Amino acid sequence: MALANPDLSGSTAFITGTTRGIGKQLALALADHGCNVVSTGKTTDDDETELAGSIEQTAREVRERGPEALALELDLRDEDRVEAVVDEAIDYFGEIDIVINNASAIQLANIADLPADRFDLLTDVNVRGSHLVAHEFADHLAEQDGAWLLSNSPPITTDRSPGKAPYAWSKLGMSFITLSLAEELKSDDVGCNTFWPVTTIDTRASRYFGLGTEDDWRTPEVVSDAMLEILARDPAECTGNSFYDEALLREAGVTDFSEYNVTDGDPAPMSARMFDPEFEREV
Repeated sequence: MALANPDLSGSTAFITGTTRGIGKQLALALADHGCNVVSTGKTTDDDETELAGSIEQTAREVRERGPEALALELDLRDEDRVEAVVDEAIDYFGEIDIVINNASAIQLANIADLPADRFDLLTDVNVRGSHLVAHEFADHLAEQDGAWLLSNSPPITTDRSPGKAPYAWSKLGMSFITLSLAEELKSDDVGCNTFWPVTTIDTRASRYFGLGTEDDWRTPEVVSDAMLEILARDPAECTGNSFYDEALLREAGVTDFSEYNVTDGDPAPMSARMFDPEFEREV
């Protein structure tokens, strides 16, 4: 097994939702490979919350690894703030060549049970927020000598999702935006791809919403390792794809995923089957 070890020195990544969970792990994995990080999210050091993590804490941990980091408070529902934060990040670093739409709202519910304001939250944060970030960065990424826009969102494999339709709509919308941008920026050598975990990942949201038990979860490192496999490729050649983490890592030679498991259990492909009920693992 030889996992990708891309040299990202001199690169800068703008990541949404880096306070904790997958977003924070993506930031730290990038930093371990020399990449500067713009850490964004709603939770700051000044917030009174019992939850661990803040955008500044993630930035501090990035700096401890050597690269530079900038923490910027960001509510993806605020169009003016998105524009201001993107401008500030570009002004600070000069160039951003990796953009990752990771932040998401989640609520799994039947259509009859989900009020309009919760539907709006899912839509505004997930698909509209991803659009705003992509919109603000598109021209800048096109000017770089090979750049990336990645989305933590699933392959588009279904036209219905009973029991979770509003959430599914918003996550699939993230993918639709990303894959469409792949075509729009193809001539500019910008690699636009989505990545999605096969299993549920151990995050605050998974625990809060009771998405299985620890036996069903893997650690966020499985997602960050998969992301690095993408970034080790040529963005001019690797674009318009929806990747599963397991597929990327199997291609790299991983046959034993137990190091990513939270317990000694054998996690089922719950996350993949959330959007693709017929999903089966590669043999």
